[in-house]
Amino acid sequence: MRAMRIEEFDYTLPQELIAQSPPAERGAGRLLHLDGACGKIADDHFSSLPRYLKAGDLLVFNDTRVIKARMYGTKESGGKVEVLIERILPPRRALVMLRASHAPRAAQRIRFGDSSTATVIGRHEEFFLIEFDDEVSSVMERSGELPLPPYIERPVTDADSERYQTVYAKAPGAVAAPTAGLHFDQSMLDRLAASGVRFAYVTLHVGAGTFQPVRVEDVENHEMHSEWYEIPAATARAVTETQAAGGRVTAVGTTSLRALESAASRGPLEAGSGETRLFILPGYRFRLVDRLLTNFHLPRSTLLMLVSAFAGVEAVRQAYEHAIRERYRFFSYGDAMLIDGSPASRT
Repeated sequence: MRAMRIEEFDYTLPQELIAQSPPAERGAGRLLHLDGACGKIADDHFSSLPRYLKAGDLLVFNDTRVIKARMYGTKESGGKVEVLIERILPPRRALVMLRASHAPRAAQRIRFGDSSTATVIGRHEEFFLIEFDDEVSSVMERSGELPLPPYIERPVTDADSERYQTVYAKAPGAVAAPTAGLHFDQSMLDRLAASGVRFAYVTLHVGAGTFQPVRVEDVENHEMHSEWYEIPAATARAVTETQAAGGRVTAVGTTSLRALESAASRGPLEAGSGETRLFILPGYRFRLVDRLLTNFHLPRSTLLMLVSAFAGVEAVRQAYEHAIRERYRFFSYGDAMLIDGSPASRT
């Protein structure tokens, strides 16, 4: 297989197409349908999703819940610090990304607005390990805010507390929302269930690394960030039963897809939990997922590479060019794509 260059996953996006706020109502956005088998593109609305599914099909959702992972503090020297919690290490420690004019040293203390403090223990790769004087979850609840992505250039509002969570969010631990799920309201879920579509859930706690750019020219040399996931026994059964009955498995979001494919990377899908660094590039053979519902992704990102592996590099390139011409809204609060996988991407 030839080496793939980062330039193959680049595109130019007008700044005004980056959605800064969600639509007035969940499900009010647009839907671009891409058939990876032939490259056909169709414009639609998310409210039309049920007509693309049939009784016996399975939707797999990620039920992670976004935590108030961004906090602002002050060093003993008076310098300002921005902390983004990547992972809680119960009860009082956390791995964090940390922004400051000067990187803090080990044993340095940081004070937050509610008078809580944390001590820097050391570094682990790009993260800092810090220890709080209280349980991390309690400090976040008092001093934290939802960590909107860096391309949303406005302050967090009260509305984000609801709209940057899926309606089925349950398991706290993500620092970014599984954004494909933001389109669903309870009415849409009820419509799908009434038509015979089945639901299943996985948990994958989205990490801050999801926004990190790929910094190497040969993309195979990129080191993927680690994320924790869990596949319940009921979900493993549902996927197996759907495949046996000839139904289609649709992953709602790249995180659901990565969780499923990670769990099946060594054989048949089984229930369980673990860490995944699965990096999906064109040439990958998908084992479980027939269709992917997803938003539009950043240039040069691992998620754009995943989508290109699923539908084909050229088909995705043309779909993105079409979406830009047709003024779709991009990224977390933007519009959705429903992608039928390319036959060449299946095992």
